[in-house]
Amino acid sequence: MLAISLMRMGAKGKPFYRLVVKEKRSKRDGKYLENVGTYNPMANPAEVNLKHDRVQYWISVGAQPTETVASLIKNNPAPAAE
Repeated sequence: MLAISLMRMGAKGKPFYRLVVKEKRSKRDGKYLENVGTYNPMANPAEVNLKHDRVQYWISVGAQPTETVASLIKNNPAPAAE
């Protein structure tokens, strides 16, 4: 089963996360299939960059976002297409 979850990067006390698609049972910082965005909680306000088209693709093929990732996606909607 696939999951979209956070992968911790950065130094001790300075977290930085990648949003990655991976097998649900793999380690938090283990192998992943695709990097679909970043999350920097240290910026003020927190900085979130998502590849919305890729996130929607992975959700459509059955990847389940974790609770934290689901809230990041919900609070950072895709820009309206013109």
